[in-house]
Amino acid sequence: MAQAHFQSINPYTQTIIAEYPIQDKHALDKKISQAELTYKSWRKSTFAQRSELLLKVAEILKRDTERYARIITDEMGKHIREARAEVLKCATACSYYAQEAETLLADQIVNTPFKSKVVFDPIGCVFTIMPWNFPFWQVFRQATASLSAGNVLMLKHAPNVSGCSLAMESIFLEAGFPEGAFQSLIMSVEDIEYVVQHPIVQAITLTGSERAGISVGALAGKHIKKSVLELGGSDPVLVLDDADLDKAAQIAVQSRMQNAGQSCIAAKRFLATPKTAELFTGKVYDLIQNIKQGNPLDDSIQMGPMARLDLAEGLEKQLKDSMESGAILQLGGHRNGANFSPTLLTETDTQMPVFQEETFGPLASVFIAKDEAHMIELANQSRYGLGATLFSEDRERAEHIARNIESGSVFINSLVRSDAQLPFGGVKKSGYGRELAGFGIRELVNVKTLVIE
Repeated sequence: MAQAHFQSINPYTQTIIAEYPIQDKHALDKKISQAELTYKSWRKSTFAQRSELLLKVAEILKRDTERYARIITDEMGKHIREARAEVLKCATACSYYAQEAETLLADQIVNTPFKSKVVFDPIGCVFTIMPWNFPFWQVFRQATASLSAGNVLMLKHAPNVSGCSLAMESIFLEAGFPEGAFQSLIMSVEDIEYVVQHPIVQAITLTGSERAGISVGALAGKHIKKSVLELGGSDPVLVLDDADLDKAAQIAVQSRMQNAGQSCIAAKRFLATPKTAELFTGKVYDLIQNIKQGNPLDDSIQMGPMARLDLAEGLEKQLKDSMESGAILQLGGHRNGANFSPTLLTETDTQMPVFQEETFGPLASVFIAKDEAHMIELANQSRYGLGATLFSEDRERAEHIARNIESGSVFINSLVRSDAQLPFGGVKKSGYGRELAGFGIRELVNVKTLVIE
């Protein structure tokens, strides 16, 4: 018997917040028809009209930050301070594309013997499939680019954040976007292909796991639809001999532990040299030891629970398997329901799950590289390539090393993060295509050549 509804469960208390009926194919048909109808007029809207509405969305996000932050925290356990920051970050994406979309998609004159130019047209409906860990920001990365390009968007969100999904739909409607420009589909995984195959859908974007990317990428190929995949990461932190160890430890721990470690671009593999390893690990230990965990609505603590019980159980298995292979538990390692204590492992090697797999939770692992060349080798010895962090006081040398790291971004002496002005995405099993900036919006348009004799 098919599942009739999704449950939203507070991960800290394990209480049911709400239940959401799953939309059947008849309901999905209505949504798809509305998207098709709306696109016919929305694609003809001006950049000025789109900009005005996006700025209204930004105003709503700023006005009701606390309301939307509370929905995020209740549904997936993000600490309330981080949830507020996420909502406000969405407002920055709205402002960015409101101001820049027209320039980013302006006609480009090409110097040929005849009159020729490149123009950027809307393509139709973008079907976006999003995860739970940044339930607003990851959606807004796609929605702001899609809508400002003249497309419409349908969202299939993770079931445990259905409340977030519906809240975002209401925001766009309140701002004045036409019905059908942004729609939330409370739908089952089994119906994804039903939506993908529809002619109005011209692009599928996914942020999620490697496994999800394989499935969605195959579906997009089967139906000849554009796809953009932002998948997992096992981001390295390279701590060179001349690094500022206090800064390196602080940023590494911040990156690893924010959002209870549930970020694709979180620092996951800490790489140090024999010269720096002991001192760096000691500083990391002290910082992790002082992290206070508890109720995510409590402003006095730093970390809430993981988003779901099964996710915490999965991390626990990765930890135990790594320890059985010889890793030493220095700190943490305790699980109580979805609450997983901040954890530090040492004596790790490349055959352990904490190196081979993506660890999506508050688990830091320190690896020792023989020298700089070995450190680069370890950084690249991963099937993922999303982001990396490098610490060195020699900026020129650091940039040279950064160019040899296989990842979509490298941040030198700084926290890896997404920004509306910078392209975001990965290589290898971390996916393909880019979000944000000009690269992101041009993924979602028809790049058309016009030649006039």
